[in-house]
Amino acid sequence: MEEKIKVISGGACAAQGYFAAGVYCGIRRNRSKKDLALLFSKTPANAAAVYTRNSVKGAPLRVTKAHVDAGKISAVICNSGIANTCCADGAEKAEKTCDMVGRALGIPKEAVAVASTGVIGQPLDLAPIERGIPELVGKLSRDSADAALAIMTTDSVSKQAAVEFVLDGKVCRLGGMAKGSGMIHPDMATMLVFLTTDAAISREMLQKALSGDVENTFNMMSVDGDTSTNDMVLLLANGEAGNVEITSEDDDFRTFMRALNTVNVALCRMLAGDGEGATKLLDCVVTGADTEADAKKAAKAVICSSLVKAAMFGADANWGRVLCAIGYCGAKVAPEQVAVTFRSAAGAVEVCRDGSGTDFSEELAKEVLSENEITIEVSLGGGSCSAEAWGCDLTYDYVRINGDYRT
Repeated sequence: MEEKIKVISGGACAAQGYFAAGVYCGIRRNRSKKDLALLFSKTPANAAAVYTRNSVKGAPLRVTKAHVDAGKISAVICNSGIANTCCADGAEKAEKTCDMVGRALGIPKEAVAVASTGVIGQPLDLAPIERGIPELVGKLSRDSADAALAIMTTDSVSKQAAVEFVLDGKVCRLGGMAKGSGMIHPDMATMLVFLTTDAAISREMLQKALSGDVENTFNMMSVDGDTSTNDMVLLLANGEAGNVEITSEDDDFRTFMRALNTVNVALCRMLAGDGEGATKLLDCVVTGADTEADAKKAAKAVICSSLVKAAMFGADANWGRVLCAIGYCGAKVAPEQVAVTFRSAAGAVEVCRDGSGTDFSEELAKEVLSENEITIEVSLGGGSCSAEAWGCDLTYDYVRINGDYRT
């Protein structure tokens, strides 16, 4: 019998032993927006991470990777407003930031992970960070709400999720916080995600769990087709729950994977639904594919299509755009077998069957597509494989936000 995964309130501090804080330190012009966050585990944690595959990588990613590869992580420092990317002294400043946090917490600088998000190519001034770190440390608490706010850039809402589960008779928790609204695309979507658990799991199995789940969650999400330079998903496991450490792919590992997937899917939906300028969350579910790879290609193509996204913004049941995206995605598709249904809280309408349009009600379709969460169901035929991807509509506000993002 599968262990139950229980959704609970909270986020990055839901698990035992984690503390967080967020403050305004002066990086951003808007004093009403927090811009510096700290996450701290009192017990040094095993760490796993996945980074952007963009060949232009932010200096914080390179420093964090070196620290994660070297051993356990106790703290994560993150600033918003400036990405610390494409700057000659970026790595030096990222290392100095870790050193300042390490001295403030009494831990080695190598035990600190660092992240930055914001404008690319603008120098990062360390003076505000140096002033803000003592305040951060002083405000550390079991509430991660301020930290979740401090990592935001163009996000309109903070994003947190958490679950509770049982391993080896011990109650464990896994939670996280995320930021991301624009420059989000599969192949490590553009965002920062910080996940924490009190479950005991070896470093090797932790990385296996994260790398495997990312392929079905964050890499199946897109807002605008742009992959960022600073993407990172970091997962910490401090073992404070007291379960026997997971060291192999046993039943406890599978339970852990379900818990991780539950949190990551929740964060994916929040990230996609809060896309820059977005008014609707799009959820594409593809079934009937011959292979999982084909199902993923088709689902990604639909949620990445600018034409599909624009149609969803206008509540226009232009199903031909869905078939067009499927047709160029590279998946094995028999067009005469494809079916498409649009579904939301307002109902469902089948718009395509056997590759041809149905006699559907335009009025009902308009109602279905006017909701703020829309599922696009696609059947490719009689195969046994499926996949799910998340995206958002394309609106006038996306252009407005990105037209003057830097200035």
